[in-house]
Amino acid sequence: MDPTVLVAGETLVDFLPGSETPLSNVERFDRQPGGAPANVAVRLAQLDRTPWFWTRVGADPFGDFLARTLADRGVPDRFLERDPEAKTTLAFVSGDPDAGPRFTFYRDGTADTRLQPGRVPDDVLASVDWVVVGSVPLASSPSRAAVHDLVERAREFDCTVVFDVNARPELWPDADFQSQVRRLLGDVDVVKASREDLTPAGFGAETVAALAEQVHEAGPHTVFLTRGDGGASVAASDAAPWGPGRVDHEGYSVDAVDTTGAGDAFTAGVVDALAGGERDLEAVLARGNAVAAASTTRAGGMAPLPDPDSVR
Repeated sequence: MDPTVLVAGETLVDFLPGSETPLSNVERFDRQPGGAPANVAVRLAQLDRTPWFWTRVGADPFGDFLARTLADRGVPDRFLERDPEAKTTLAFVSGDPDAGPRFTFYRDGTADTRLQPGRVPDDVLASVDWVVVGSVPLASSPSRAAVHDLVERAREFDCTVVFDVNARPELWPDADFQSQVRRLLGDVDVVKASREDLTPAGFGAETVAALAEQVHEAGPHTVFLTRGDGGASVAASDAAPWGPGRVDHEGYSVDAVDTTGAGDAFTAGVVDALAGGERDLEAVLARGNAVAAASTTRAGGMAPLPDPDSVR
């Protein structure tokens, strides 16, 4: 059976520090596959909801590593593009959360910035029900145009579009994060973000309910707000096909090893639940939090999830 979910966006290499120190003091790094959409695609495959995944990596050794990893994790390579003229993006993760930006990117003209409009054909969009995109490709051209083209065509085929917002200030030297995010919000159905992701986009309400209402007014009928180890909330308007409502979930207590990619695991858990027909928002939120919590018990955004019982 062909996938019912299409994920689109960057795949990159995360270098995780060997110590909890600022990047300037780190002596050793552990190479791990990463990129928010790639993490979402892999987690969906691990949850037995294998998606199509449209991405672009360099025709270089790091691209070889990522292509091999995606294949090993069960993600189809139909829309995996190899760029012979650009390298693969690298991201170095800070081990000290108080020492400035958590991620330092090497992403000037790299392969994932060079996605081209129209590469996912209409017949594929006609065959899927869900399309998941992130905000990082919006920081660069032509990937920005490629994402907008994909979302606009997905809407023509009545796909439910999920927008995973990740604020990465370092990636926006020549583009306006706020205007680009708000433009896409007008064309999507579901958004997942944290308060830290939404503040740079101009959403500043203090309460969860007011913040969700601000996002509703920008376009999406359903808003998932994550709070790290504090859990998550969801708010749906009257326009949501599962009906209006608001639910909070405090999350699950686990012995976390690495939180890299936990938000992406949450997104995958939510999409898995909704795509599977779940319409109880409390159950959907619990599923997202469970997948996120399970993902933190092993290092790396694509590490195998624990056994299914631990997620249940």
